[in-house]
Amino acid sequence: MRKAADQALPKSHAHTSIKKINDQGRDETLNGDLTGIIDIGSNTIRLVIYKTNQRGNLKEIENVKVVARLRNYLSEYGLLTEDGILKLIKILQSFQEVTRSYSLTNVKCVATATIRQANNKEVILARVKRETDYSMVILSEYEEANYGFLAVVHTTPYEEGITVDIGGASTEITYFKDRKLVHFHSFPFGALSLKKQFIKGDIPTPDEMIVLKSFLQEQFSTLNWIQQKQVPLIGIGGSARNMVQIHQEFIDYPVAGVHQYKMKTQEIHHLNQTLQKMTYTEIQRLEGLSKDRADIIIPAVEVFSTLLVMINTDTFSLSQKGLREGIYFEESSKSKPVPNVLNESLNELAIDYQIVREDALERQKLAVCIAQLLMHEGLLSFNEQDEERLKRSSFVYNLGSYIDRESSSQHTFYILANRTINGMDHRERIVTALLASYKNKSAFKRYMRPFAHWFTKEEGAKLRMMGAMIKFAHCLDATKRKIIQNITIQNNREELTFLIHCSKDWQPEIYQVEKQKKHLEKQLGKSITVKFFGDTQ
Repeated sequence: MRKAADQALPKSHAHTSIKKINDQGRDETLNGDLTGIIDIGSNTIRLVIYKTNQRGNLKEIENVKVVARLRNYLSEYGLLTEDGILKLIKILQSFQEVTRSYSLTNVKCVATATIRQANNKEVILARVKRETDYSMVILSEYEEANYGFLAVVHTTPYEEGITVDIGGASTEITYFKDRKLVHFHSFPFGALSLKKQFIKGDIPTPDEMIVLKSFLQEQFSTLNWIQQKQVPLIGIGGSARNMVQIHQEFIDYPVAGVHQYKMKTQEIHHLNQTLQKMTYTEIQRLEGLSKDRADIIIPAVEVFSTLLVMINTDTFSLSQKGLREGIYFEESSKSKPVPNVLNESLNELAIDYQIVREDALERQKLAVCIAQLLMHEGLLSFNEQDEERLKRSSFVYNLGSYIDRESSSQHTFYILANRTINGMDHRERIVTALLASYKNKSAFKRYMRPFAHWFTKEEGAKLRMMGAMIKFAHCLDATKRKIIQNITIQNNREELTFLIHCSKDWQPEIYQVEKQKKHLEKQLGKSITVKFFGDTQ
């Protein structure tokens, strides 16, 4: 057992305005900070270039991947062969064409397990420095595990959990609590090395699977800090991503994206059994599976399946963000996790779609006020989760108007349903999309149709009510003048009267309120009268 220790890497990402030469030979200035990261893994080598926006958040602008399988070039004496070194050099030289086109000379180049385990690592470091633009850094076991942990706590809402990143030649596991790293361990095996050690053909035989499973159980049982922990298991890396993509194809998943996608333990066990019954040709044809992972996906899924049982959890969640993002977070001003990942994401949405924060907060305040009044009258059942949903959805309400005002509802739903929103799982993303795009009952039902099985009838009715409340609140501040000072209601048997105290003339608001109040009337089953008045009335 080992506890995390404080370690750091030298700073080396570029902060500058970069020029890129496009296909026509014109210079295009990319404003803002660019960060180049090369991740030399045991299975793949990848170059990613990120742009940092004004809030310090990353946007990926280049992603180049090459399947290298360097692990297969590690000899029985622990040396990376000349063929392996030449392959690495050739790939890095090809990456130079990309980084040079951006005039990006300061790139973080990191290597993981295969280079770390190579007995001739000093020779490899020297060759890379001499023959390419890059100076390679070999990550320690702690650094590799810590970067994955940092990516998770910066981009998911989990306060406590266990992360697993299975690469080609190592598997990093961490346990964090209160979003602080408590334990880490790096096993010297990964999907490629497990395949090489236990599986002779392209796919395992039943007997080989028994031996593999026994090996994994024995290895993971050495970590007493994961046993029966009953916390979410968060998968990082290509194997976890491919497993999720296969599952999404199997169930015809209606939402784009994989970050924070959840699977139950039984679903992973079932997928594991299904894959083991397939031929290698059938596996190669699977939608969602990268061709280069066809022969290693089964041992990788077995790792997840075994860990879920050890932890005694029913929750597996994917983090699309991993080592590369972790490097950025560790080296940037965002080295400490933000207090609220979701709020940070909503603020980023506000920037991207030009939401005026003051207007959004006013709409949010009015929506919460209406909910509290209706709840006080016994017309609404509302809990803490409902209030959070109402707040975040009213904040981003109608953001699709940035694209087109006439079809803003459709754009709002599509953007929120399909955009990765850190700190929000896919079900909550759909809830937010349904509420923030609320136009009328028929549009709501149309958007809801692919997800009807996700919600009970009662949940659907409550969401319609909340959507109508947000729309009503939006109308009360139709001119964005923030003239509403107070709201009270009078509840009669068949009628509900809203008394709206205003600081200025309210005539512009009356038209919108009278036009749109019908949506709330339908949900409440009551007619609504709205009376505006000022200090003199």
